Parts: sequence; C-alpha cells; structure tokens
Amino acid sequence: MTLAAGIDVGTGAVKAAIFRVEDGREEWLAKSIMRIRQRDPMQLAREAFDQTLEEAGIKESDLDYIATTGEGESIPFHTGHFYSMTSHARGARFLDPECRAIMDCGALHGRAIITNDPGKVTNYKMTSQCASGSGQFLENIARYLGIAQDEIGKLSVSADNPENVSSICAVLAETDVINMVSRGITSPNILKGIHLSMASRLARLLKSIGVKNELVMMTGGLAQDEGLVEAMREELAKMRGVTAEVTSHTDSIFAGAIGAALWGAFRHDKLAASGMHLKAS
Repeated sequence: MTLAAGIDVGTGAVKAAIFRVEDGREEWLAKSIMRIRQRDPMQLAREAFDQTLEEAGIKESDLDYIATTGEGESIPFHTGHFYSMTSHARGARFLDPECRAIMDCGALHGRAIITNDPGKVTNYKMTSQCASGSGQFLENIARYLGIAQDEIGKLSVSADNPENVSSICAVLAETDVINMVSRGITSPNILKGIHLSMASRLARLLKSIGVKNELVMMTGGLAQDEGLVEAMREELAKMRGVTAEVTSHTDSIFAGAIGAALWGAFRHDKLAASGMHLKAS
C-alpha cells in the first residue's frame, strides 16, 4: 500500500489531494482547496495540506510521497515535483478514464493536451500571454458587471442573443464590454459572447494538436463554468473534421493535485521496486 499526497499551486488557488494506492486500486481519501486572493501561496499550501491530512485521518509521517505541481516546487516539505501538464493529464484520466484530450483552463492561460491510450502526453499547446482567454479576465468582467463569479455560467447559458466579442486583447475586450453595457446589452448576452470568443480560441488550440474525435475533459478553475463548457461544445461542433465531445467533472479543479498524487505514488513504487526508498519527510 502507498499513501501519496498531491499539492497543486495555481495562480488563483491551491489544491491538495491524498490517495491510497494498493494492488492497482486508486482510492481518493481527501481533498482541500484554498483561494489565494493575495495571500502567501506557500502558507496556503501548508494549510491546505494539513486540512487534507486531517480529513484523511492520517499523519504526515504516514505518507510515502508528497508530490507538487504547478508553482509548488518551492514547497519545503515536498518529496518530488511533476510538470503541471502531465499532472493535469493524469488527473483527468482518473476522473474519466475514457478521455484522451484535456483542456486545462486556469486563471492565466489555457492549455490543450492530447494523450495516447497509456496516458502519455503526446502533444500540447498553450494560449498566448494575453489574458483574454483566462479566468482572471472573466473575473474582471464579472466585477465590472456587478455579478458574482459563480453566477457567470448560469447567466451565460440563459443568453438569447449573444453579443459578438471580437477583441483578443484583454484590454480591448474590456473596452468592448463597457460599450455593450452603455448600449443596453444584457449581462447574459455579454457573458455568452465572451464565452464564445474564448471557446473559439481554445477550440482552435485543440484542433491544432490533432484532436478530432477524442473525449475532451475540461480541467482547472474554468472547468466549473458551465457557460464556457457549453460554448466549447458549440465552437467544436462548428469545426470541420472535429467530432470531439467536451465534458467536465465536479472535481475537475483538482485534476492537477490528483495527477501529482498518483504520479507520486507511481514514482515511489518504482523506486521501492528497484531497492530505493524515498520516504516523505
């Protein structure tokens, strides 16, 4: 039996997960998430980790491996670090073993990933540094419109006449929104237009890495945005030669932490099989 923890330090939140792996069975014991909101990510990583240990009913010394991903390489108590791309891919495959492609949408960027049947990443591509395809951009728009973040998705899917948002620059897109409000465009139609603009860019990323008929799992913070998920389905449906299905999961935001924990367990078992023992400290 192997006990492993995964800690994913993102731009907007810190996620932690603990797994028990035994005889090929992967059991998720506990999870925790903490929004950063200008707080110290390293301190939050410790707090999220401790909270997850408490929920799992185990001590830190019981763990065989503590894996980090994202911006978590500087966490002092970690055993090893894994690339965010491979962690999200592994976590997505845990949440839905049928998925072969992953669309990771975080606070600062989007990343399209495709895997082969064994789960190895074979290609990927990220959005540019422009923030207009990011969670931070949507958060800024929601603040301007005076709505809560968790209302964005529901409002978007209720749109009846989405407004076209052509700007790919975050600053220009925000200017577009100001103009829309002044013209009396409703918040649902503004948000749906923004979602379609974002989804168009993300869908092109998926096609550029070879996604055709794979099941695409949305991960990251924006995977919980039902408006963006629906917009992704609409945009992919427009693409010639692409019949990919888009899905999300209630725990998609934990994909990085899940993948880190499972890769950590895998690495520990490999080292143990070779006679090397690397115990989490």
